[in-house]
Amino acid sequence: MMRNKRPLNPEHTQSHLPMGGLIRSRIKRLFVILGGLVTAQIFILWTVEPLSLLEAVWLTMTTLVTVGYGDYSPVTPIGRLSTIALMFVSAITLLTLIVSDYIEYRFYRRERILTGRWIYKMKDHIVIINTPRSGGEQYFMRFASQIRSVPEYHTVPIMLLTRQFPGGLPAELADCGVVHFHGSGNDPEALKSVHAGSARHIIVLAADETDPFSDSLTFDIAHRLSESNLGGRATVECVSDHNRGRFKALGVRTTIRPVRTYPEIMVRAVVAPGSEKVLEDMFNYEKDHPHRYDLELDDLTWADIVSALVRHGIGTALAYIDHENEVICHPDTNAEVEGKGLIVLVRSSETPDVSVVEEALDRYRDFLIQWRALHEEKAAGQDKPDAPESSVN
Repeated sequence: MMRNKRPLNPEHTQSHLPMGGLIRSRIKRLFVILGGLVTAQIFILWTVEPLSLLEAVWLTMTTLVTVGYGDYSPVTPIGRLSTIALMFVSAITLLTLIVSDYIEYRFYRRERILTGRWIYKMKDHIVIINTPRSGGEQYFMRFASQIRSVPEYHTVPIMLLTRQFPGGLPAELADCGVVHFHGSGNDPEALKSVHAGSARHIIVLAADETDPFSDSLTFDIAHRLSESNLGGRATVECVSDHNRGRFKALGVRTTIRPVRTYPEIMVRAVVAPGSEKVLEDMFNYEKDHPHRYDLELDDLTWADIVSALVRHGIGTALAYIDHENEVICHPDTNAEVEGKGLIVLVRSSETPDVSVVEEALDRYRDFLIQWRALHEEKAAGQDKPDAPESSVN
């Protein structure tokens, strides 16, 4: 351990100050001094040399950048001495220091971005706090691709607030336009660094999707957000359903279960609040679930099928299976459906049998026959000519 090793630059001793700001301040100061030297040299050449103002400016600038075209040159002793003192010694040295500091700043900025310590200027962005215990890279990539497919979120910036990726984001994730800040969501300074107050949405992921104790960390972060009146923008993951009431009491916008294999649920929770409850319930049999019914479909439109199932309290038709075993999710409403199965969102506690579904469709067929017959009879009655009035002699 080299305890007495001295830093290369003075700002490295001031770890509590942002080095980038120090470098920028030093560059600005050097530019001011350089501008003063250049102005003084232009004034001297214009005064003591047989040059116009534009010619003095031209000669000063060509000397500063060491081009030296030779079209003009100082001929008086004062002009030559000022060129040596102000330009060759001072100005060119300052210009070299400015270039050196700029290169150092660029390296510093690159290192800070790589290690997640660069503070971006963001607004209306999405902040994601925490990283899934496993498969975080794939989760974030799928989330980014899904959220960017929504038109109004096509260019929204995504910021990760996490202690993962200390050596930098994977190249595939960085190519998705995702950036990160190294920190924790329960740290107020970290929340300030990612501009949580200016974010459009704040997502708090469960640190461990299988451990209910991770809800404690999530609750701490949600409480921090609530203190800053940001709970209405927060979507949090809750492992244990018993803790949902606690998050609701904090004013959290949306609370969902962690589903790592299906980040689309989180995307729906962000862009269409409320729809995540329907998607979330599809993964269990507590309330509703999609159920497949194998039956022949040949003479009803999709609108008829949907109406028949709703009228008889069976459920909501989601899709049908054609004779090629393809699942058709968004069929034409008024086109006749030909297939061999239905996928219906039904109540998990009272799942109807396939015979109930067939009976409901048969009843709707009978209803359509009667309705059409009545409609044709009514139309025929309107088309009959009126009887001629009898003449009275």
